[in-house]
Amino acid sequence: MVSETAPVPPPPVRTLSDRLIDLLVWGGVVLLLLISVGPVELRRLPLLFSNSANMQTFGHSFLHPDFGDWKIYVASMWLTIQMALWGTLLAVLLAVPLGLAAARNVSPPWIQQPVRRVLDLLRAVPDLVMGTMFLVAVGLGPFTGVLALAINTGGVLGKLFSEAVETIDPRPVEGVRATGATGLQQIAWGVIPQVAPLWTSYALYRFESNARSATVLGLIGAGGIGQLLFDSLNAFKYSATAAIVIVIIVAVSLIDLLSQAMRSRLI
Repeated sequence: MVSETAPVPPPPVRTLSDRLIDLLVWGGVVLLLLISVGPVELRRLPLLFSNSANMQTFGHSFLHPDFGDWKIYVASMWLTIQMALWGTLLAVLLAVPLGLAAARNVSPPWIQQPVRRVLDLLRAVPDLVMGTMFLVAVGLGPFTGVLALAINTGGVLGKLFSEAVETIDPRPVEGVRATGATGLQQIAWGVIPQVAPLWTSYALYRFESNARSATVLGLIGAGGIGQLLFDSLNAFKYSATAAIVIVIIVAVSLIDLLSQAMRSRLI
C-alpha cells in the first residue's frame, strides 16, 4: 500500500512592504557609508603604502622589546587589574538597583523613564572625561581610575541588566506573588534567580573590558600600566613600549581564560 505524502507547502513569500523596508534600511546604510567617505578621509588610504618605510622603522623597535624593567611593568599591570576589579564591583552595585528600576516589567513608567535617561547619561560620558572630573576631586592616583570605570560601567551594566530583566518568564514571579510576597520578595525570589547567570556573564565581560580601559586612564594620571605606556610613547622608547604592550596582552589573555572558567562554573 503506497502512502500518500502531503504536498510540500510553497516557500514563504515576503510582502512588498517588508522588501521596501529592507531596501530603505540597507539603502540608508549604503548611502551613509558613501557620505562618510570624505569626512573620514578614506582618500588617505594610499599613504599606508607610500609611507611604509616609516612604519617599518617604527615596527622594528616593536620587534625588539626591552624587558629590562619587567618587574615594574608587571607591578603596574597588577595595579591596573585591581583598578578594573574594584571599578567593576562598584559598577555592579550601582547597576543592580538602576537595572531593576529601568525594567518595564518591574518599575512603573514614571520611575523607569527617568532612570533610563540617567543610564544614558552615565554611558555617554567617556571614561577620560569622567576621570578628569574625579581627578579634580580626589587628585592623581588609581582611585580616580576606579571611580571613572565604576560610573561608566555602571551605566552600561544598568542597561544590560534591565534588558535581561525584561526577558524573564513572568510565571515564577506570579507564583511568588500568589504566596503574598512583597515587591522586594518577588524580585529576590522570582526575578534575581532568572537573571543572575546572565548578569554574571555581563559583569565578567565588563571586567575584561575595564582591564583594557584602565590602561587608557593612565593618560590623565590615574596610575597603573597605562601611565608607563604613555610615558614610553612620549619618550620615543618604542622597545619599552613593545614590552609594556606584551605584558598587557598576556594579562588580558589570562583574564579572558579566567572569565571563561568562571562562566562555565557559574552559568
